[in-house]
Amino acid sequence: MSVIAFAGRRLAGAAVLLVLLSGVIFAATAVLPGDAVSAVAGVDASEAQRADVRAGLGLDRSAAERYVSWVSGAVRGDLGSGFVGDRPVAEVVATRLPNSLLLAGLTLAVTVPLATLLGLWTGLRGDGADRLVSTGAQVIAALPEFVIAALLVAVLAVWLEAFPRVSLVPLGGTPLDVPRALVLPVLTLSAVGLTVATRLLRVSVADAAATPYCEAARLNGVRGTRLATRHILPNAAGPAVQALTLTTGALVGSAVVVENVFDYPGIGRELQLAVAARDIPMVQGIATTLVAVMLAVLLLGDIGARALGARERHGR
Repeated sequence: MSVIAFAGRRLAGAAVLLVLLSGVIFAATAVLPGDAVSAVAGVDASEAQRADVRAGLGLDRSAAERYVSWVSGAVRGDLGSGFVGDRPVAEVVATRLPNSLLLAGLTLAVTVPLATLLGLWTGLRGDGADRLVSTGAQVIAALPEFVIAALLVAVLAVWLEAFPRVSLVPLGGTPLDVPRALVLPVLTLSAVGLTVATRLLRVSVADAAATPYCEAARLNGVRGTRLATRHILPNAAGPAVQALTLTTGALVGSAVVVENVFDYPGIGRELQLAVAARDIPMVQGIATTLVAVMLAVLLLGDIGARALGARERHGR
């Protein structure tokens, strides 16, 4: 199967999966703790006032009707408006998602080269140093994101006073206006991503190094950097792309926690605020957007790995 045909099938599958997951998200928001009507009308509202608010929010319709209306609007780019503040969900996503993508991009810029070097080094050594790095990665991976963030804040923000404790952004500005505020969130996410990516890449490198192709290169006297760059890395490229894709996926979940810890103005922070306020349309829109981003990342990773695999087979 060609890469284009493979990409077409994967794209169709991702579209179907997005629709199914949107239904799951829509259904899950129906069981959020608390009452959205009370959050909007107030706990002291009369039954008549609550009924008016419920009708105004469209909650008097059946779940199936609300879902069909929501999906039809989403297809047109209209994700509705939040219950709290009547903010258009699409506008909130358009404002906050770039901040989260900036955080993810900076994290990957730190994680990818370091994970590649560590994965290559540990995958080829297989000695005490390899075990030390692997053990350290496992220890860090066992720590929750908020614990890593708290440790970094204690050392770099409180003790050394090198960076701000929270990522405050000027009104109307962007995180790039205060680069120092990005450091601690990026370091926290990098620690999470590095542990995942290093272990996955280590396995890919070790498997590539054990192939007959690389063994033949060793027998022909190829060693060191030449062996790594010309024989091992090309063989490990496909699995490495998939490993980095999984790492990116792990960062999506971690970013929600990290953004809340540092009060970073990203989409994960908005999701937490929406859940706390029982703002169902905002939760639905943001959660579906995050799912779509995750599916896009996985899709690109699969296509990239397939293309690299096809190129490698053609090259041989």
